[in-house]
Amino acid sequence: MRLAPNQAHKDRRRAGASPAPTARLGFLLSLGAIFVAVSPSLAQQREDVGIPASVRPAALEGVGIEQRLDAQVPLDLPFRDEAGRAVHLSDFFGKRPVLFALVYYDCPMLCTEVLNGLLSALNVVSFDAGREFEVVIVSFDPREKPADASAKKAAYLSRYRRPAADAGWHFLTGEAPAIAELSKAVGFRYRYDETLNQFAHASAVYVLTPSGRISRYFFGIEYAPKDLRLAFVEAADSRIGTPVDQILLYCFHYDPKTGKYGAVIVNIVRLAGAATVAALALSIALMSRRRRRLAAVPGGSR
Repeated sequence: MRLAPNQAHKDRRRAGASPAPTARLGFLLSLGAIFVAVSPSLAQQREDVGIPASVRPAALEGVGIEQRLDAQVPLDLPFRDEAGRAVHLSDFFGKRPVLFALVYYDCPMLCTEVLNGLLSALNVVSFDAGREFEVVIVSFDPREKPADASAKKAAYLSRYRRPAADAGWHFLTGEAPAIAELSKAVGFRYRYDETLNQFAHASAVYVLTPSGRISRYFFGIEYAPKDLRLAFVEAADSRIGTPVDQILLYCFHYDPKTGKYGAVIVNIVRLAGAATVAALALSIALMSRRRRRLAAVPGGSR
């Protein structure tokens, strides 16, 4: 049986397929793009009432992400996993850092872009979900059910081929009170638009410590693999990673204003200076050793 266009589009979204080119273009116009279909349009409303372009549209009031670094996420909140089992957030914490995201599985564009960007980054990071870290995705739409989570998980695991992936990626759904408490804890604010039957929301992923404290925020829909790796190492209190990661963490620090790791020039200069001194000391030691060896050989050069 051939699906109607709307149903076919909905199924593609549930399976994690990338939005059509038109939807992608609309996304790039910013979060306000999801309200273009409202009649009259936001642009027309601005013209009619003289709203400056710098003023946030009423439909986006209260939407955003407030950083709450080091805040404790309530781990006793109840949810359902993709198999329909009753779980608590604490089931996914305690051993490893957690890469966390709030999305909704039937989102027409932004949430799919978030998950696609996350997948692209994790396919580059050498750490494996289920070994060095966990991935927990929670739907903030209380109408969604475990079947929606299961379809989304299957779509993304088919593109993330790591040995422990099935046990390391978790797609959850829950009731409104738990969703509201979790969203508040991480500073995630969103609104439901009844006209469009969609949510207005911003985009970010979060790295949490094994104990459930918010360690890092990464905004947008593209995430640098280097930043994610360093965030995992920091959240794990350096129990994972290599000595090279420690050097990078000395030279690159997380900037909450940008949500990225930036170079600390002073530390880089210090490290370069220390390396130079060490190299000179090693050269002098080798030269001195060579001279002593030559001096010990009869007829050796002096």
